[in-house]
Amino acid sequence: MDYLPCEMVETSDNISAAVIWLHGLGASGHDFVPIIPRLTIPEALGIRFIFPHAPPLPVTINNGVVMPAWYDIYAMDMERKIDTPQIMASAQAIKNLIEREMENGIASDNIVLAGFSQGGAVAFEAGLSFDKPLAGLMSLSSYFATYKTIQLHPANKTIPIHIFQGTHDEIVTEPLAKLAEAELIKQNYAPEYKSYPMGHEVHYQEIEDISHWLQQVLT
Repeated sequence: MDYLPCEMVETSDNISAAVIWLHGLGASGHDFVPIIPRLTIPEALGIRFIFPHAPPLPVTINNGVVMPAWYDIYAMDMERKIDTPQIMASAQAIKNLIEREMENGIASDNIVLAGFSQGGAVAFEAGLSFDKPLAGLMSLSSYFATYKTIQLHPANKTIPIHIFQGTHDEIVTEPLAKLAEAELIKQNYAPEYKSYPMGHEVHYQEIEDISHWLQQVLT
């Protein structure tokens, strides 16, 4: 099977958990690698951080310029108009990475999906439709692009979900993140939500909170 190319960082010689972390539009798997030392993850948790690279795609809202993208975006309206088959294909590619970690001895309920912006939308689609229980789902400055079409799987009906959002974000506005929270609650999920005085970025306090949450769901 062909897998997405990935950057990997391991916090221990004895790996028992994995975090698959998706970057945003136009970025790469290198983007969040520098954050890992700042998370100060205890070595005993033995986490493998996996940062896949999105394939190059023409992006309509950027005048068709080809760039790393998980899916095409046709319009930047409130709920976005996107290429649904592409986001589903990206979600399947992430599920393949989950399966690979499981084949390498990591239990599914020791695997977290995380994503920033576009990556978070793919994480929602992949995680909530995956057929084995996962440890958690983390959305960073993102939105639930496929809430109207997703085929939810009962295996992850009680998955811990945390939404992190900037109050000054002009790319993925807070109402979009709040819509994700509301739609999840409608489906009987129990997402945690925290916002920060930031734009479309990562806040220093957010890094501390991500570390705390990861340690909570992977302990």
